[in-house]
Amino acid sequence: MLGKSVSKLLEELGDHHMEQSFEAELRESLKMLSDLKFALDESSIVAMTDSLGKITYVNDKFCDISKYSRSELIGQDHRIINGGYHDKTFMRDLWRTINRGQVWRGEIKNRAKDGSYYWVDTTIVPFLGDDGRPYQFLAIRNEITKQKDTEEALQFMVTQVMEIQENERKRFSRELHDGIGQSLFSLVIQLDQLIAQDQSPAELESLRKTVTGIMEEVRGLAWEMRPSVLDDLGVVPALRTYIENYSKHYGMDIRFECTLQQRLDVNKETTIYRVIQEALTNIAKYADVSEAAVTVMDEGSEVLVTIRDEGTGLANRHAGSGVGLLSMEERARSAGGTLTIESKPDQGTVIQLQIPKQSGKADTP
Repeated sequence: MLGKSVSKLLEELGDHHMEQSFEAELRESLKMLSDLKFALDESSIVAMTDSLGKITYVNDKFCDISKYSRSELIGQDHRIINGGYHDKTFMRDLWRTINRGQVWRGEIKNRAKDGSYYWVDTTIVPFLGDDGRPYQFLAIRNEITKQKDTEEALQFMVTQVMEIQENERKRFSRELHDGIGQSLFSLVIQLDQLIAQDQSPAELESLRKTVTGIMEEVRGLAWEMRPSVLDDLGVVPALRTYIENYSKHYGMDIRFECTLQQRLDVNKETTIYRVIQEALTNIAKYADVSEAAVTVMDEGSEVLVTIRDEGTGLANRHAGSGVGLLSMEERARSAGGTLTIESKPDQGTVIQLQIPKQSGKADTP
């Protein structure tokens, strides 16, 4: 009897000790969670939603930046702060990612209750149930409005500089063609008249060849600066003429395919033309190939431009080409597009420009 009582007493003491240990661990875990929540609330804008996107929790920073009270936000979805900046593709990609149970990261422009806009660097984390499907989402944001304002101001300045540069190129091109070019043409006519009158024909013929050579150089320079056909007829005729002249000059075979049948605004057409021009110039200088391919495809809401070669690849090219690549990237951004480059040593390079036809925006989360 005594042995059983001692054994039972030890068992109860052990259970009591385990219970105390469990309670201590639970208190420690709760304290850690409380500390983490405090740190998160102090540093970030936090919201939680259910599986349908309805807001179930927001912290004080969310209310401060959105200008909405907590009661105005709970039960709503994030369309209440929709800034109308991002397109529908952006929205679909976001939801597709988190509904697959994957973390989404990106920058979102939202609108506060008073109509002001703000940018947030956002991470959305899905919480998965036993069935592997998300049952709620945690969104952690940090405001980056000042940073984005600075970037937008810089991009606006770059765009303005490019527009000024193109206008100056247009002016100089017209002056070369209509001014100096026409004066040289008049000189050629006068020389032809003198030659016809047998006024030292040998010397005059030599002079005429010199003048006509200068005329060709002037025309070429005017074309390189900005072809008039780009403004008069559009980017497609300008590209056909440029590629034809390029092929003759460099002795390269350029396969050109185009399905674009409408005019775009000046900035977009200029961007397409300059990106292709810069890419082909780099190919001629560094790729060491005899052929390349250029496609300009109408994809409905956007135009997809692809320049492809099977040459040395960017890694093997001269360092000077980096300036041209930077110029292409800046031009793409200035027109609301994106530029991607894929290149492998001795396997070639693919440059793609995606540029929207229109500049309209759609709803976002």
